[in-house]
Amino acid sequence: MTHPSPTVPAPVTRTPRTEYEPPGPSRRTATAAHALGAFAAARLTGLLALAVAAHVSDQDAFRLLGRSWDSRWYTGIAAHGYGRTLYFEPGVVQSDLAFFPLYPALIRAVETLTPLSYGAAGLLVSWLGAGAAAIGIYKIAARLHDHRTATVLVLLWGLLPHSVILTMAYTEPVLTALAAGSLYALLTGRWIGAGTLAALAGLARPNGFAVAAAVAVTAVCELVRRRGRVPHRLWTGAALAPVGWGAYVLWVGVRRGDPLGGYFAVQRGWGSRFDFGRGSLAFVRHLLLDGDKLVFAMTLVIVAAALLLYGLLLCDRAPLPLLVYTGVLLLITVGGSGFFESKPRFLLPAFPLLLPLACALVRTARARPLHAALVVGALAGLSLAYGTYLVTTARMPL
Repeated sequence: MTHPSPTVPAPVTRTPRTEYEPPGPSRRTATAAHALGAFAAARLTGLLALAVAAHVSDQDAFRLLGRSWDSRWYTGIAAHGYGRTLYFEPGVVQSDLAFFPLYPALIRAVETLTPLSYGAAGLLVSWLGAGAAAIGIYKIAARLHDHRTATVLVLLWGLLPHSVILTMAYTEPVLTALAAGSLYALLTGRWIGAGTLAALAGLARPNGFAVAAAVAVTAVCELVRRRGRVPHRLWTGAALAPVGWGAYVLWVGVRRGDPLGGYFAVQRGWGSRFDFGRGSLAFVRHLLLDGDKLVFAMTLVIVAAALLLYGLLLCDRAPLPLLVYTGVLLLITVGGSGFFESKPRFLLPAFPLLLPLACALVRTARARPLHAALVVGALAGLSLAYGTYLVTTARMPL
């Protein structure tokens, strides 16, 4: 099912369907609850598999989920504020200023208001964020397609090979929730809400800038389409959108003595820079010629699939906000160098990429239900096995 690509779609007039769907809020609430339930079932099954694997291998499942890799940096900022720097070989300086402040602030708030530890608070924030993201993703797909497609989209997002990160103390669930809320606000013409949520997304992660880009490009297109006759809400929303990201980058720059370049110097200390994909291509060449660990090969497959899915999204003429948001996320992921194995995590918020798959799976389910069930089962098996491997066995940065 395809749609034209308006900047902000007009209210949709529903056409009669072959099946009866009771109208009203109760129906919408019930179907959203079904989608959330399917997502929760997928992630809880993943948690159970991880817990079993951790027990068998004599590891602490809670520590793996709430106190590993970047989670330790986030909980450290929540507990002590910024100021931690680790020095390694020449040129490798890892400063906690690379981590944006919204997620640590939420962890600290939960730790202060509850008896939870910082690690448990981080997990609670992530799990609530993942649930909110699932609802936001559902609402976007239900507006553009139908309730069945929306439910399948949410389920697919929960069954990605690397979706285990959605149940860890990482910030991707929070970013995805804010992004989905902002994009839905854009699609429904709520400019101030879109700008406010985009500003918060910009405080969550460096690639949260993609949400502000979607708001800005959509606003410019509306200005052109309406020949400048737009409400003040559009101007306000567009002005709010980049405030969060810009404010943190500027604050780090001032703290480092270089207002415009200080944050990017911090990122270079981590080995992360935007080099238009040169570093990634060099690593891919090494991977194809010499081989390497499973995680790297899987990363290459996931990124290649994401590029293909973006092509399908373009062919389906998805709404402009989704195209801009997803395109910027892809550009940052493919064009940036650094931790190659982390690229799938950077693409977790790019849920619109799964829309073509969701539509295709719904069509398959109508014609051949068993085939659709086998596809979902295969995806679930891959998600459980690979997610458990990533956390309990791979022992590589996520």
